[in-house]
Amino acid sequence: MPLTLSTPLLRARIPTVPPAKRVFDLAGAAILLTLLAPALTAATALLYATQGGRPFAREAAAGLAGRPFRTWRLRTADTGRLGAVLDRCALDALPQLLNVLRGEMSLVGPRPEARTDRPERLLVRPGMTGLWQVSARSDLPWEEMALLDRHYVESHWLGMDLAILAQTPRAAYRQRVA
Repeated sequence: MPLTLSTPLLRARIPTVPPAKRVFDLAGAAILLTLLAPALTAATALLYATQGGRPFAREAAAGLAGRPFRTWRLRTADTGRLGAVLDRCALDALPQLLNVLRGEMSLVGPRPEARTDRPERLLVRPGMTGLWQVSARSDLPWEEMALLDRHYVESHWLGMDLAILAQTPRAAYRQRVA
């Protein structure tokens, strides 16, 4: 019998996530970490050498069923030009692959938030990329991002995840060029 999550304004069935999605996340994160390890190592070393201190930042987020966790990111907020380059190239999010391996995040899902007023987002693991990121990145109004997150939660399947992952590099490139 599926579980349900209730709030005064929302009653939704918690979607059943097939084991194949978790296997896909584990395999994908392991492959991506292996392929991108040189870039991640270089970015970490540059941040450490030029900025001193910690090259990583951890941000509070609400995960599946609202469980709190901390996302890993490269520290870019106060690192000047280097941080801007890492952010523009989307390298700052690569450490979140560790969150995927730990089961706190998925490769694809709604972006993690510290708190959310959209409980449907808590029905799936947050993702490194998602439907609204490939639809228009941050150009969408908040309401449309919320609708795309809800659509993903209600209808996601492995084929949709593959399509979103395939579109993510192009969407990130479009955002950098714009």
